Amino acid sequence: MAEVVDDIIKTLNGTNGTDTESVLKKIPATTEGMLIAYTSLVVMALVPIFFGSFRSVELHIKNKMKKEIPESMTEKDAMMFPVIASGALFTLYIVFRVFSKEHINLLVTLYFYVLGVAALSNILGTKFSAMLPKSIPKTKYQLQFTEGTGEKKHDYINVKCTLHDVLCFVSCATLGTFYIISKHWIANNIFGLAFAINGIELLHLNTIKIGCILLCGLFVYDIFWVFGTNVMVTVAKSFDAPIKLVFPQDLLENGILAAKNFAMLGLGDIVIPGIFIAFMLRFDHSLKRKTNTYFNATFSAYFLGLLTTVFVMHVYKAAQPALLYLVPACLITPMLVALVCGDLKTLFSYEDHKMEPEKTSKKLK
Repeated sequence: MAEVVDDIIKTLNGTNGTDTESVLKKIPATTEGMLIAYTSLVVMALVPIFFGSFRSVELHIKNKMKKEIPESMTEKDAMMFPVIASGALFTLYIVFRVFSKEHINLLVTLYFYVLGVAALSNILGTKFSAMLPKSIPKTKYQLQFTEGTGEKKHDYINVKCTLHDVLCFVSCATLGTFYIISKHWIANNIFGLAFAINGIELLHLNTIKIGCILLCGLFVYDIFWVFGTNVMVTVAKSFDAPIKLVFPQDLLENGILAAKNFAMLGLGDIVIPGIFIAFMLRFDHSLKRKTNTYFNATFSAYFLGLLTTVFVMHVYKAAQPALLYLVPACLITPMLVALVCGDLKTLFSYEDHKMEPEKTSKKLK
């Protein structure tokens, strides 16, 4: 009976960050364990969206003060994103079919180790410095590698930092090393949250039109690769990297160290709607009404969409593309609010910054 149940329940996760749902590998030992796991995943999904959105506003204000135009997606980028994501997903599927899964995951782990340490250092920087004793000085360092002199001088590397930054980086690198050795789920979640917050903070949608194109494209992408083929599930089972949040359903029975039965939520189902929700917060600030009406409404809609995903997956015991529920929730809600408040025209005309149409975002890479 157990084998039959295991065959029915498919493993779901988001390998490329746009297709993830909560996952059950086995029936939870207790209802309490399942409830704790799903509640924790939902909370962990909301946290990076909340903090990442406000960090995106802070970054937007800084860019305006410096009169800098951040790199953001164009309409062409948004249209091409699902195509590129599909190509990357299918390439991974072929690679895992041809080459050894262990060797591929070793390279992937090292790659995400570097990115994870950088992402976590970026988030913890100032807070880590505030926690250090005042006896540790902020000694300044500069790492520079240049070619030529005078007007022909070219900097290949020019990094300025303090002793506090170095200590923060070393601490993050130590945590990263612990993750590589143990692959512990807590370390995985720390790096996963760092990736999500950085993604939401740094990936900007300039207009709501670009956001609609991106989310609608990924809506179709998610449905096709989950319902239409087995590519998504195959890659998900093979891919071993902190691109998902996990929480044990057998925590009460086996404890933190011995837990084996994990529920999972991919970062794509956090970051993709998250950058749209962050855009709504920036729109709220542009209205100067001292309220976050659009952010609160879209954030709440995302929460309800996530709950719906978990509920449907649990009821039907089958793979469910989370963006099938999250995209309509995140798109329809602010439109209705704008219609009621009379801001529909203002919403569609709002731009974070003026952008030349021929320029394409490097962030797409």
